[in-house]
Amino acid sequence: MMPRPAAIVVNGLLLGASGIALFPLLWMVSVSFMSPGEASNYPPALLPEHPTFANYRELFAHAGMGRYLANSLFLAMAATLLSLVCNVMAGYAFAKLRFAGRDRIFKVMLGALVIPGQVAMVPLFLLLKHLGLVNSYGGIIVPALASIFGIFLVRQYALSIPDDLLEAARIDGASEWRIFALIVVPLLKPIIVTLAVFTLLGTWNDFMWPLIVLTDQELYTLPVALASLSREHVQDNELMMAGSVLTIMPVLIVFLVLQRYYIQGLMMGSVKG
Repeated sequence: MMPRPAAIVVNGLLLGASGIALFPLLWMVSVSFMSPGEASNYPPALLPEHPTFANYRELFAHAGMGRYLANSLFLAMAATLLSLVCNVMAGYAFAKLRFAGRDRIFKVMLGALVIPGQVAMVPLFLLLKHLGLVNSYGGIIVPALASIFGIFLVRQYALSIPDDLLEAARIDGASEWRIFALIVVPLLKPIIVTLAVFTLLGTWNDFMWPLIVLTDQELYTLPVALASLSREHVQDNELMMAGSVLTIMPVLIVFLVLQRYYIQGLMMGSVKG
């Protein structure tokens, strides 16, 4: 069957929009393989005349990007794992466990969602200072342990778990921890992956909070280190593009690998309740 004209127009517009969205990313990758000064020519080149890995070697050999990459990997993985534990348990408790003030506490938490994160930065910094967590990895990980959005997301998905299934497990003598580990967590797998992607992306890409909390250059994450490096190599576009590629590629790969669970979690869980 021949496609209808409307379908052709819609598909063409989608392809065009996709090309516009992907072009800066593809050009960034292309520039990262160019020789110094090649991207500054007018008109700018789309492809490198002589592709080279010199920019990436420079980043690891002299700019210390290997250290910053390890810092970002550790912080992103630690914050993601610990926040999943806290958010999944809290979201399940608000959805299926009965305790005094449950609904009121949850409504107050939802109201706090409208408060911009930047407003809480000063009091949060002072609190971490009193706890001795400033200029340490703990200053990044502790504030990420629980999030209102993460608890809300898990709660909405957990509402779809049948109460009869949980009651049957209790009648059989299963403890609450056993029910949570063996029944609830497997059923929450799509939303757990979705929340993991959100948390990983947020921690990896965060620039403002690590810049405020971390003062020791050895503790810098990739975004902070890249911003610091740009002040020293403000005219070296090729080196900066190589650093940008190095910053976005890990999370892009994670997203592409987990996108099936990510989309499933959003479609099935976020609209329930």
